[in-house]
Amino acid sequence: MLKPIISSLLDTDAYKLNMQQAIFHHYPEVDVAAEFHCRSDESLADLKNQIEQEVQALANLRFTSQEITYLSGLGLYQADYLSYLESFSLNAEQVSVTVADNQLAIRIEGKWLDVILWEVPLLAIICELRCNRNYPTSTPEQAVDLLEQKLTSLSNIGKDFQFVDFGTRRRFSKDVHNAIVQHLVGHCGHFAGTSNLALAMQHGIPAVGTQAHEWFQAHQQLAGDLADSQQLALHRWLQEYPDKLGIALTDCINMDAFLNDFNEHLSAQFIGLRHDSGDPIAWGEKAIAHYENLNINPLDKVLIFSDGLTLEKAINIHQHFTGRINTSFGIGTQLTCHLPDVETLNVVIKLVTCNGKPVAKISDEPGKSICQDTEYLSELRKAFNI
Repeated sequence: MLKPIISSLLDTDAYKLNMQQAIFHHYPEVDVAAEFHCRSDESLADLKNQIEQEVQALANLRFTSQEITYLSGLGLYQADYLSYLESFSLNAEQVSVTVADNQLAIRIEGKWLDVILWEVPLLAIICELRCNRNYPTSTPEQAVDLLEQKLTSLSNIGKDFQFVDFGTRRRFSKDVHNAIVQHLVGHCGHFAGTSNLALAMQHGIPAVGTQAHEWFQAHQQLAGDLADSQQLALHRWLQEYPDKLGIALTDCINMDAFLNDFNEHLSAQFIGLRHDSGDPIAWGEKAIAHYENLNINPLDKVLIFSDGLTLEKAINIHQHFTGRINTSFGIGTQLTCHLPDVETLNVVIKLVTCNGKPVAKISDEPGKSICQDTEYLSELRKAFNI
């Protein structure tokens, strides 16, 4: 086998460890299953054997003492969780890699506490193997050249415009990702950090992230009543992080259903919201109206936008909301997989069951909905009056 693509367990998104600590404290025995979906019209079946080798390599990794020291300095992680990470390893037996209908099929099953750290490195591996296959002559220098061109659009933008790198999962390669972050650190005052913990540690920049859809999905089977699942997820998050990581993701069901649950107490406690599907302007207007209806000043809150953004889209959204609410932007694929003549790949790994029962993501955008059980999906829609 060639040198493994992933060489550190810290080469993942910050929200994974944030959620894992909460699972460690509240749901250590919960079982889940997650599955891979390729939304692009491209077969990845020929990557099966290489992916299986990379899975074995991932299972050999451990957090180093230097990495544990770095994590302890972030002020987020408790001693018992850090102690757990010191001996943590991924279990390759949890991952099944097959081919079905000429497409790659991956299923991950086990304790949520373990399964949660497979998603990001697996997706990064799949994307890098595919890009190596399709674009063998592309280089990090080409990515940086395109980035320099894009950064000229920021010349007349105020300092209150900020964006972070959200590009780990669908990056062209680890080398391209590092080159992009390194260039932004040195040449862009609007760059505010990265979701990738390894790069945050390497470059001395903020690691950014809170929770993902799986946090809300799993609670669909952890709440006594399905209609209470979002509120339970939000309250449990505050229990784990009462004064940190106060951004809530809104589109596991949809924005309207979320705001119905986002009562005055929760709206006051969380410092803001993250957008990940649907029309960003309409979503932001709903958020502002919600805060104003509760007599909460929107200028005390922040909206994070992270759905398929380019710098141009982010600037337009920022200008629309300037002076009305604070904004920040997470840009992924268009930062870390933007090279000449390279087509990006749309791939995800999402939870499909929790404790053996179905979970779903409906979202504010039909193409992002995930659920294999139509009966359960009907039940979920009924519970949230959709």
